[in-house]
Amino acid sequence: MHKPASTHFPLIEPIRNRWSSVIFDEKPIEAEKIGSLFEAARWAASSFNDQPWSYIVATKAQPDVYNKLLSCLMEANQVWAKKADLLAVAVANLTSTRTGKTNRHAQHDVGQANANLVLQATALGLASHQMGGFSPDRARELFEIPAGYEPLTMLAIGYPGETKSAAADLQSRDSSTRSRRPLTDWVFTGTWGTSSSLVE
Repeated sequence: MHKPASTHFPLIEPIRNRWSSVIFDEKPIEAEKIGSLFEAARWAASSFNDQPWSYIVATKAQPDVYNKLLSCLMEANQVWAKKADLLAVAVANLTSTRTGKTNRHAQHDVGQANANLVLQATALGLASHQMGGFSPDRARELFEIPAGYEPLTMLAIGYPGETKSAAADLQSRDSSTRSRRPLTDWVFTGTWGTSSSLVE
C-alpha cells in the first residue's frame, strides 16, 4: 500500500513515503539491498563521530538467528513481523570511545542511524517497522550483549505484502490514516510554547 504523507511543506520522497507497515511479503531481500541498508546507517551523523551503533541481524535464510530475534519481540509484534525477511536489533554503546565516559548522545545517534536505514529501505522499495515492543533483557541474554551496551529498538524490514491477503486487524492498521501534530504545536520562537511564524 502506498500512503504518502500529506505535508504542509515539500519533502524528499523517501521521507514522504516512509511509514510503518505491518504487512510484509516473505520474498527474500537481495544481498546488495541489505548491504545498502547498513551502509546508510553507517553514514549517519553522530556526536564526535563516535558511531555508537551496532546491529544484530538475520534473514529468514538464517533461521537459527532469525528465530532468536523473533522470540525477543512481544507476541503481538511477532504475529506480523515473522513475515518480514529481515529482523534486527539496534544496540547503543553507552560509553564514549573518545573519552571513556558516558555518551549521553548515544541513544540519539542510534536513532539517527535507524532513520537513515529505514529511509534507505523506503528508497529501495522496501517496507520497514521500528519497534520498542521487545525484551531488551532477552536480547542481551540470547546474543551475549556485553555490559555498557543497550538494546534500544528492533526493526522488521521486507518487501510490502498484499493488503487483501492479511488478517482483518492488520488490514485495518495498514489502511489507517497517517497523521502528525501541526508544526505550530512544537516549533517555537522566543519563549516556550510560542509558535514560530517560520512554520506557518
